[in-house]
Amino acid sequence: MKTVKKILKWIGISLGSLLLLLILAGLTSRLLTPESKPPGQLVDIGGFKLHINAVGERNHKPTLVIESGAGAPSEYYYWLGELLKDSIRVIRYDRAGIGYSEFSDRPRNPETIAEELHRLLKNSGEKPPYILAGHSYGGHYIRIFKQMYPNEVVGMVFLDAPHPDESERLNLPHSPSYLRPLYYLGAVAGDLGILNLHGRFAKRPLAWAPGLPKEVIEGYRDYWVDGNYLWGYIKEEKKHKDLVDLSRTISKFDTLPIRVFAGTNLNEPLLRKMGFDPDFLRTERAKMQKEMASRSSNGNVFFLKGGHITIFSLKESAQNICGEILAFISDLGY
Repeated sequence: MKTVKKILKWIGISLGSLLLLLILAGLTSRLLTPESKPPGQLVDIGGFKLHINAVGERNHKPTLVIESGAGAPSEYYYWLGELLKDSIRVIRYDRAGIGYSEFSDRPRNPETIAEELHRLLKNSGEKPPYILAGHSYGGHYIRIFKQMYPNEVVGMVFLDAPHPDESERLNLPHSPSYLRPLYYLGAVAGDLGILNLHGRFAKRPLAWAPGLPKEVIEGYRDYWVDGNYLWGYIKEEKKHKDLVDLSRTISKFDTLPIRVFAGTNLNEPLLRKMGFDPDFLRTERAKMQKEMASRSSNGNVFFLKGGHITIFSLKESAQNICGEILAFISDLGY
């Protein structure tokens, strides 16, 4: 019995020492890591700074403003900016705590996020008219922005964005209960520099999207210097239900031009393993995407070969989206 206790004590001391060394190494890596240089600018909007990356000259045409999906950094939409910048001005930005933007103690309710984007655009010298493009949950956010600032928006683009009733109509399961504790654990690990330590030695960054240039993907490592990224994501997720509920109430857009782009690729083996019928999901989701476009008399939907992210992270796929955006800007008379 004494031998077992000694072994357990030795294991405990060894694991504790290893954890202490890991924390010390992580904190040291944070201290020694130089401050990252974002591709865009950090703009003060009142107590904290948001990252905005604008490309393309200002002209008489509407400016495309891209609202990211949940936890998605603005660099995911690199190709949309690069392919459109010779024709229109394109703005990508990071919400508070995401990507290169600073963390904020302000509530993450939908109205606050829309107001922060509006203030960011104003403080950056940008002027309407705007075309709003929302990816994934960003599709909900642009509805709120349009409602709050109706005279500044002349069109909306939904990039594989969910229908407000998608979870109920597809009978999607709730997120596993163990995910939130893992996010908290990851955020603490970020504060301690452990994620930064991992990022400096890992071959692939923790966040990445297929098809983007190597230098863009390498830049993802900058996000994990501290825990702000995950803390920001956690704060947003707490308001997810409020976001969807409010988005559901904003469903009529009269003659506002709307373009809906939806990916058709599904991970069928995984879905079947989870007990879902891929054909049912594909069919019902297509119906909902068409419904979103039909909320305007000037709406159209495009089904693209690709997944939730690859419809715009792959250059050839992004070209299809950019072509349609330019076409409908032309239809607006610009």
